[in-house]
Amino acid sequence: MCMGPKQKIAALYLCIPLLLGVPTMTYANCFLVVENNRIIESKGDCDSRHSPCSTFKIAISLMAYDAGLLSDEDHPKLLFKEGYADFIDKWKQHHTPRLWMQNSCVWYSQILTKKLGNNKLKDYLKKFNYGNQDVSGDKGRGNGLTHSWLSSSLEISPVEQTIFLRKLLDKKLPVSVKSQEMTKNLLFIEDLPGGWKLYGKTGSGSLLTQDRTQKTDRQIGWFIGWIQKDQCSIIFAHYIEDETHQDTYASIRAKAAAREKIIQIIKESCV
Repeated sequence: MCMGPKQKIAALYLCIPLLLGVPTMTYANCFLVVENNRIIESKGDCDSRHSPCSTFKIAISLMAYDAGLLSDEDHPKLLFKEGYADFIDKWKQHHTPRLWMQNSCVWYSQILTKKLGNNKLKDYLKKFNYGNQDVSGDKGRGNGLTHSWLSSSLEISPVEQTIFLRKLLDKKLPVSVKSQEMTKNLLFIEDLPGGWKLYGKTGSGSLLTQDRTQKTDRQIGWFIGWIQKDQCSIIFAHYIEDETHQDTYASIRAKAAAREKIIQIIKESCV
């Protein structure tokens, strides 16, 4: 059972020193915790929009299940071919929906969005009220169907990410219930202490220049998701921007920092 609203809010506010005190190797731009549409913790700029990068796979999954392109966690199995995005070794293999989400495989996403087509992609994003809904892609390149979410035209804020996830958890997105249930299943990561379960998706990309025409060697990173226990669910969004070039993926660092904060909250019985 969840605590009563007043007890829960009071307990979570007691955790703020813990949240602020966790050391990280990143420059945090937003750490946001939300429960039942109530903002519990909001640190940094959580209203500005950024490229969703691979967190957009959540939306792609919902669309693809709803359109019948995906059937379950293991089908279809799409075969890797030469010429597909392969700059990460683990992408150089055949992928199922489960492995696609686990490996954050770009080429699998691109096959799905091509099959959806531009009109259907736009229509779903409008129904989802997803960020700026701009799938035009890189300026002058006509690659919106395959690249708009990859440090390109499509953008969403951490606040909007949490609203989107809340609708997913409440099964209030304008797609089939099966699409929402299957997508949630793909997002499960691990069991946490105290009977909590962690769900989420990372994303990593390049920071754009101020005029949004070029990609820099600085990274952005996301980790968004929720923890759940019985009927209680707490949603979070962590977004970072590197101030200098880093050799490790920002998504991995964002996930590690957010996970540490979440585990500390659980261990201190603050939720």
